[in-house]
Amino acid sequence: MIARRSLLASALATPLAAPALGQAQWPPGNVRMIVPWPAGGSTDVLVRLYAERLGPILGTNVVIENRSGAGGNIGLDALAKSAPDGSTFSIASVGHLCINPFLYARLPYDPAKDLQPVAIAWDLPNVAVVAAQHNPAKTLAEFIAGAKAKRGGISYGSPGVGTTPHLSGALFAARTGIEATHVPFRGAAQTIPAMLSGDLDFALDNLASYVPVIQEGRMRALAVTSAERFPTVPDVPTMAEAGVPNMVLTSWQGFVAPAGTPRAITERLGNALRQVANDEGFKDRVLRAGALAVWSSPDGMSERANQDRPLWQEAVRVSGARVE
Repeated sequence: MIARRSLLASALATPLAAPALGQAQWPPGNVRMIVPWPAGGSTDVLVRLYAERLGPILGTNVVIENRSGAGGNIGLDALAKSAPDGSTFSIASVGHLCINPFLYARLPYDPAKDLQPVAIAWDLPNVAVVAAQHNPAKTLAEFIAGAKAKRGGISYGSPGVGTTPHLSGALFAARTGIEATHVPFRGAAQTIPAMLSGDLDFALDNLASYVPVIQEGRMRALAVTSAERFPTVPDVPTMAEAGVPNMVLTSWQGFVAPAGTPRAITERLGNALRQVANDEGFKDRVLRAGALAVWSSPDGMSERANQDRPLWQEAVRVSGARVE
């Protein structure tokens, strides 16, 4: 009887052992991480910070592959067409998940069907700024009053059509009744000089690019678009605190896998990302790079995208932007 029970226990245990062994063998080789933006940009820098910490945790090399172009859609399309075997992942922005489906007439992939969430990795707000030398406004309310009184309205800059600064600026103008003209630039490196020279009135741009000029006193920060005040500019109020509610529009990004990737694999990567994001030294490095290291479950990432999508859809609509 004892022998028969032992054999039965062994037979029952065998089917359970195979999946556990399969999970333990991932990753079998290098993990490829697609960055849909050029090398050296802020997203590329942050992904590389994560990659150098993830490698030792996963016991492999995390290899970065930059596949830029078409607003990041080329890189995400490459991910969507990759084998769902845990060998390839990508970073995806709020633009890919919440903006591009409304902005582009056609996308080569379906974010809802072709991408599988892993975890949100970082978050950063946009900041409403004016050039201190050219604008006397000390608060957002003062700026709004001055903008409404200015004949012909104001101009605001962004890094391009359909970016979060462009859409945030368009939604802000619509919500506050300001007449505003959008002026696209290639990035903050061009927007900031235009503001400092007095050729541009305003920007609602990524905070990371503006912290130095804010701290120097050349720019005045009036509000941030996060739900709470941001650690690097603790004296700057949120949009809600400054009198403009329902303007929580942040540029968060998270890791995604091709649809069909086994949940056990995405959960293991997600747990590794949580371990990295919870490290105080790593949090400080990311904050110095201009973002807030965060973490979410795959379901949490989906919920965040679903929560943010209607507001970005409204922002695209009021901006009139469309990419064919």
